[in-house]
Amino acid sequence: MALDPYTEGVRRLMSAAYPDVGGAVTDAAEARRRHERARFPRGPNLGEVRDIVIPGTPDVSARVYRPAAAGPTPPVVVYLHGGGFVLCDLDSHDGICRILADGTPAIVVSVDYRRAPEHPYPAAVDDAFAAVRWMHAVGAAALGGDPDRIAVAGDSAGGNLATVCCLRARDTGGPPIRFQLLVYPVTDCLADWSDDPDGQLMTSRHMRWYVEQYLTERAHGEQAYASPLRAGSLAGLPPAFVLTVEHDPLRPEGEAYAGRLAADGVPVQAHRVTGLFHGAFGLGALLPAARRCEDLACDALRAALSAPHDPTTPTPTGPEADRMSQPRRVGR
Repeated sequence: MALDPYTEGVRRLMSAAYPDVGGAVTDAAEARRRHERARFPRGPNLGEVRDIVIPGTPDVSARVYRPAAAGPTPPVVVYLHGGGFVLCDLDSHDGICRILADGTPAIVVSVDYRRAPEHPYPAAVDDAFAAVRWMHAVGAAALGGDPDRIAVAGDSAGGNLATVCCLRARDTGGPPIRFQLLVYPVTDCLADWSDDPDGQLMTSRHMRWYVEQYLTERAHGEQAYASPLRAGSLAGLPPAFVLTVEHDPLRPEGEAYAGRLAADGVPVQAHRVTGLFHGAFGLGALLPAARRCEDLACDALRAALSAPHDPTTPTPTGPEADRMSQPRRVGR
């Protein structure tokens, strides 16, 4: 169905600020400058928000969100932001992470992975997976969370990275991931995207440009860690919640991925929100349908992470446990 007049008005305002990548804007640095002018909803106040550095090669910046109501040893959600592997950062998704932390409740760790085109595939995958490994080995415990209740979550390109972390964990023997929350995920970098005349924000041209920045060779798009929908098998991945929206060139591949997960024996819930466009996750303060997305995401995380871990299970350690940077508080 077409967007209602109010939602269409919000979409038009966002479209005016959104860089027309692959069209009027072809330079990544210029696209970022234009995108950073946009204002994003702040989200709720929390008990603690601080920046850390996850040690590795290279080190990876991250932001930790802990709600006052988290209680002792809460679960941990590793969040990977969207932005076509090119745009967005910790600040653009600050509001989303606050919403998830407050609504679950859980410690949310937002990862500032390296972006294309300066750092093409698989740099973002490597950073995301390094963050998950470190979180299980030492980070969750160091932050006061439960290393046996770790979920990954992400929107759009971040949804791609989240489920790719699950694939890589399966293929390399861990770490264990309890759950994956995928919000309108990119699952096929070689998809034949089509446009919806009834109310898109992101278009097929935008997606083609993003992928051109991310993949240095088209053949990389055949690989499962770039296009998880093309994986030979998805068996053995953690339970998933796949959230799609009606007006989105990524909706078909997100729903196809949910179908593949189910066919390969992975417990999965899939939900399509009608009357909404790609990029609206986190806009619940403005749009009732976007608030519905946020509620669904928090409900899914809360249900999946509610069971406490077995205290007799030892927490793995490793070289990542040797150091963690001094945190910088960024306000509540």
